[in-house]
Amino acid sequence: MSKKIVDYIIIGQGICGTFLSWNLIKAGKTVLVIDEPSPFSASKVASGVINPVTGRRIVRTWEIETLMPYAVQAYTEMGNKLGLNLIRQCNVLDFHSTPQIKLAFNERLPNETTYLKLPENPNHWNEYFIPSFGIGEINPCWLVDIRAMLDGWGKKLIELDALLNIPFNLSDTLILEDQIIYNDYTSNKIIFCDGTTGFNNPYFHLLPFAPNKGEALIASIPDLPSTHIYKQGISIVPWKEGLFWIGSSYEWNFTDSNPTVAFKNKIEHQLNHWLKLPYSIVDHLASVRPANMERRPFIGFHPIHSSIGIMNGMGTKGCSLAPFFANQFTESILNGIPINPLADVNRFQKILSR
Repeated sequence: MSKKIVDYIIIGQGICGTFLSWNLIKAGKTVLVIDEPSPFSASKVASGVINPVTGRRIVRTWEIETLMPYAVQAYTEMGNKLGLNLIRQCNVLDFHSTPQIKLAFNERLPNETTYLKLPENPNHWNEYFIPSFGIGEINPCWLVDIRAMLDGWGKKLIELDALLNIPFNLSDTLILEDQIIYNDYTSNKIIFCDGTTGFNNPYFHLLPFAPNKGEALIASIPDLPSTHIYKQGISIVPWKEGLFWIGSSYEWNFTDSNPTVAFKNKIEHQLNHWLKLPYSIVDHLASVRPANMERRPFIGFHPIHSSIGIMNGMGTKGCSLAPFFANQFTESILNGIPINPLADVNRFQKILSR
């Protein structure tokens, strides 16, 4: 029996694998995506927020002027193709918890008029939250329905006979200089978009991955409007079916990827001192993010093994990074256009050549 030939084998259908396969198929290429279903992958547990500023100093995130408008266009285009509403503007109301944080926001306000604003009617929110030290607004921010996107594109891949929902084992794959053989399939290239599983990939394990654990609660807050994202140390983010995602933690030292009682207690304590409305916790999520020490993604092909590629290391910014860099990776593959050198995996050529 002859093997089925595809142009690219892609491992993982998280945000990276979804956008990379989307772009390659749009370009007329054939793909096989291999993805082991997991309800607790980093993509499925993420809040879906695209926020243009970050940190206590409220500085712009890396390349956000390019990444955010591209992401909005990409999610809109994919949503139209799939018949789904994948992205909407959902600005952050930033409740200042201390006078110092309020001062930091006000000091940045005159110099960051693109993204920082004062809300039109701050007193309106006193009905929902215990008064603090004022409110700032981050505008525009965007909210992506990641779960709907992954599910919708997964169904489309199945229609195209381009998705295997099974575990991938590298030992089942024969990797030659110019050919990849996997079960009944053969291809010239294999690209790993496998998130935290990639930490143990023998071709890329020397990259400076830095696993980061995040937890979030899912809560029912019936009387809270879903018009905004609410932030005061923690974030309350519209989720689905009237529920809210509340989190998240950023743990660099952890023993497992399970939810913890300590996180749940901490969030409930914060909610009880901030939120005036009744709420009930309906779920507790945890996952490990594919972060890295440089906080820049890993995109491109191995410097020695040119048939093996990677798109990984998105950390907490996958929603904004993946659409742009999946397109840039595709343009590099098909047209030889260079990948941003700060994202190109070949910046680690010496390490990967060992």
